[in-house]
Amino acid sequence: MTPFPRLQGCTALLCALSLNAVADEALVLPDVLVSDRPIPVDGVLLDTPSQTGSRLGLTPRETPASISIVNRQQIEQRGARTTQDMLAGVPGLNAASPPGSAGSVSYRGFSGAQITQLFNGISVQYDSIAARPVDSWIYDRVEAVGGPSSFLFGAGAVGGSINYITKLANRDEDFNEGRVSYGSYDSSETSFGFNHALNDTNHARLDFSHTRSNGYVDREERDAWSVAFSLLTDINDQLSHTLALEYQNESVDSPYWGSPVLNPLGGQMKVDKSRRFENYNVEDGRYEQRVRWLRSITEYRFDDATSLRNTLYHYNAERNFRNLETYTYNADNSRVQRSGSLLQRHDQELNGNRVELLHDGQLFGLRSQWSTGLDYSHNVQMTYPRSGTAAGSVDPDHFDPGHFYDLPGMFPGYEKNRQNTVDTWAGFLENRLTLTDRLTLLTGLRHDSIDLQVRNYRAVNEANPAQFKRRYQPTTGRVGLVFELTPSANVYVQYSTAADPPAGMLTTASFGQVRDFDLSTGKQLEVGSKFDFLDGRGSATVAAYRIERDNLATADPVNPGFTQPVGKQSSRGIEVAAALRVTPQLLAEGNFAYVDAQYDAFNENVGGQSFSRKGNTPTNTPDRVANLWLTYDLDPQWQVGGDSRYVSSVYADAANTRYAPSYTLFGAFVGYKVDADTRITARVRNLTDEVYARWTSSSMLYLGAPRTFELAVQTRF
Repeated sequence: MTPFPRLQGCTALLCALSLNAVADEALVLPDVLVSDRPIPVDGVLLDTPSQTGSRLGLTPRETPASISIVNRQQIEQRGARTTQDMLAGVPGLNAASPPGSAGSVSYRGFSGAQITQLFNGISVQYDSIAARPVDSWIYDRVEAVGGPSSFLFGAGAVGGSINYITKLANRDEDFNEGRVSYGSYDSSETSFGFNHALNDTNHARLDFSHTRSNGYVDREERDAWSVAFSLLTDINDQLSHTLALEYQNESVDSPYWGSPVLNPLGGQMKVDKSRRFENYNVEDGRYEQRVRWLRSITEYRFDDATSLRNTLYHYNAERNFRNLETYTYNADNSRVQRSGSLLQRHDQELNGNRVELLHDGQLFGLRSQWSTGLDYSHNVQMTYPRSGTAAGSVDPDHFDPGHFYDLPGMFPGYEKNRQNTVDTWAGFLENRLTLTDRLTLLTGLRHDSIDLQVRNYRAVNEANPAQFKRRYQPTTGRVGLVFELTPSANVYVQYSTAADPPAGMLTTASFGQVRDFDLSTGKQLEVGSKFDFLDGRGSATVAAYRIERDNLATADPVNPGFTQPVGKQSSRGIEVAAALRVTPQLLAEGNFAYVDAQYDAFNENVGGQSFSRKGNTPTNTPDRVANLWLTYDLDPQWQVGGDSRYVSSVYADAANTRYAPSYTLFGAFVGYKVDADTRITARVRNLTDEVYARWTSSSMLYLGAPRTFELAVQTRF
């Protein structure tokens, strides 16, 4: 039997259209690191099929939208240790992992639930918590699409969608590989993987990673491991099946929640640099997470033009918090007031199925590619919170962190709070019509029916009924044109829409957050270009956009205790990404983004009074983000490189009275290729030991890592 060719994780039709890309996509270790073949000059990956920008398997060059792909080669070349490190390859995207919202991202002027974070194209509808950084070893790539994209993956995604794609078994190559590293703060990694043909019809892949670290703040210790296994079976020439399993386990002792800001508050937020590594959490503070994924992917090819793909999935997660989370200085900065004790558990289970039909045919004598299907998911989450307030003050120079259950009101055991059940049915349709040899039209449409049911296990009152239900039925879409100026350059224009539920995340929504609100809606107009230059030695993308989001919650100016769905927020910006083989030895890659984001209509309730924030910038939204990577081959064995990242200042409050300053980070590496399959890399991050904030709240800065060193050995055989 000769199985039909396909890319890892793609449909038969997609692979029939993309055979030329198979060899490149099958690679796991970077070409530049372990083989004699040159690195692809297309560093922005314009011709790599994407699973995120379209359901048709189009490349970024063919899609009228900003599509970013960071593949396995770039992940390893840049030393990206986690999923959030990988996101630096997406223009304008800023990410951080404060424990209370460890999946925090800002993209195109929006953040939180307005950015959808997907796992292999599946949303767990709890992104800012569920999208914690995961060690990058088990992932093949990350993809992102900028701007409203609910028409692809469901409600949310006003600012964009991010898709983390796991490695899967493939038919292309048998190999074994491994990586070990050790660095500052006793950080270590032990990872291995293999992809093998078991026989003519079965191919298996296993990837395992274990990391440990003492953390760059006092007393924080992290231990995490992840495993991904998949089995690809060619049942016959037309039918194949992939079974994919994942398990992640992470535990953090005494998690770092941030550093208190010095008084007086107002203007630039500053920390005491001499206390940079101080941890004010309790001695037995804890965060734990266990995640399980199961996917059953069936692909059937009717003929060369038509194929069917069905994905049945199961997700189960348990998260536990036991921490003292908030710290502020007293008036003269001599003591730190600790508060915000929280004992919390989340139990979440998601089950669903997605079926997609793809067809490449003719419409009115023109080539027409179709994707249509149905999506269903059943999402249940139970929460068990117990919280406290003041926990007393400590001398920041000499203090006993204490223990959690000694805090007022804290004792072992969990109490049920709410069970949120979200059932979603959706139908979707997408088409690419080739109008002329140079002009294509891409359209997409999705309709969701979302049912929320909540059961309350706490005291019942008017603001917290025993049960309540809400239903939302958004319809979202996209229409775009791509015009080919030359075979290597095009321009495009697109209009897209999105919708997100009130409170952002229905899996934890309370009655007050959804009682008086319908969906918030978003729309975007974007123009751009994608092109190669200098005889193919370089490639680039440029995009300009404007996004508007309406009907967000805002305080009633007359009665600030009530909110109204009449708020408005907007952003406009430009994004540029480019890669250039400057010389045969020197490769330069980079991106830059500028965004002007503001509240157009928003009132904030402060102490029972309503204050207009019209014209202000949303919190944690940098207006400029830039990245640069340089790689130079000294000879066939030695390679050196450097990188830099700039993030502009961000506001910490809606009033824009406090801000965290901008920062610039530098890194460098030296690599030595022992042989064709083995490489040793020494790397330094934050070369200048910059003190900087990756995220901010009104009274704390979540500081990034100081200067660190790492030595790694990676091999493939």
